[in-house]
Amino acid sequence: MAVTFTSVLASIVCVAVLRWAWGVLNWVWFRPKRVERCLRQQGFAGKPYRVLVGDWKESSDMLKEARTKPIGLSDAILPRVMPFLHQMVKDYGKNSFMWIGSKPRVNIMNPDQIRDIFMKINEYQKPSHPQLKRLTCGLATHEGEKWTKHRKIINPAFHQEKLKLMIPAFYESCSEMINKWEKVVSVDKRPCELDVWPYLQSLSCDAISRTSFGSNYKEGKRIFDLIKEQTDLTFHVILRAIIIPGYRFLPIQSNRRLKAIDNEIKASLKALINKREKAMSAGEDTQNDLLDLLLESNLSEIQAHGNTKSVGMSSDDVVDECKIFYLAGQETTSVLLTWTMILLAQYPDWQERAREEVVQVIGNRKPDLDGLNHLKVVSISMRLQLNSSISFYC
Repeated sequence: MAVTFTSVLASIVCVAVLRWAWGVLNWVWFRPKRVERCLRQQGFAGKPYRVLVGDWKESSDMLKEARTKPIGLSDAILPRVMPFLHQMVKDYGKNSFMWIGSKPRVNIMNPDQIRDIFMKINEYQKPSHPQLKRLTCGLATHEGEKWTKHRKIINPAFHQEKLKLMIPAFYESCSEMINKWEKVVSVDKRPCELDVWPYLQSLSCDAISRTSFGSNYKEGKRIFDLIKEQTDLTFHVILRAIIIPGYRFLPIQSNRRLKAIDNEIKASLKALINKREKAMSAGEDTQNDLLDLLLESNLSEIQAHGNTKSVGMSSDDVVDECKIFYLAGQETTSVLLTWTMILLAQYPDWQERAREEVVQVIGNRKPDLDGLNHLKVVSISMRLQLNSSISFYC
């Protein structure tokens, strides 16, 4: 009996080990090679798959080397910020792929193919990464009916009539930044060099905090500071996980800190949400910030369906949407403003025309929506920054 039991146990262990070994082999070799063969059959070209690391090390080395070289204002930007991708397109053409660990990333640059991907939303769904779930949340990651429901609830908060109520918050944030610049410049009473990048980063964060949380914007800034730290730590862990499978499960300081940050962000946002919901229930005046507008729209949707809470968003859903306000807007806004200032500095005639237009239309009064809509030269300057070619990665 003992021999039989031992034999059965040994067989179970042996099968489990073999199954685990097959899973590992399939993950690190067989599946990537099958995918590579399939991509090549479809006309895509790229480097051969290398176990676990893929093209990560070469890509990382090329990026480090590119950043050590000086760059002129008129130089092409792609070889600087994405040198490996630039080289891949040169070597293998527009229909190419690269390896991020054991997963391929396909470069799509044909407009017809891009349109096809966007039209077939059920076939080409958004990729997910377990470590990125803390960051890429809310509407940005939803699919199908859930995306439709959330989009319907969120959309009213971004109506033009609602957004124009936030112009004073943007004005206040900009005024504070300019006052800081004036203090720096007035110290020596002479022309000086000023690094505007950190100021523009603070500006976008401050503006999003004010428009998202109104009078609670200082609490919002603390939350956004935590989200920034969470973002940096998350990408640190992801890069390590490419080389060390299971890195995110190790009980090390970075992983513990990530969990602590996530808990603090959720607790802080839920406290703000509960506070606003109680104020709404008591009939208090709303603050016309994004959080209030989102909660109002959510409540209206629930009441329109006979107080059925399942048709609306849960408190966790609202937390995720608040996080995406920051993730979608902070870096993109500060980078766009910086790039606009660089180009205006390159073309002083356009800079002067934009300045004269602002003085003529706005003058010394606070800007409003009507005045902003009449800034034609400024609008052209902003729009032209978005006209560079775009690549999509699937």
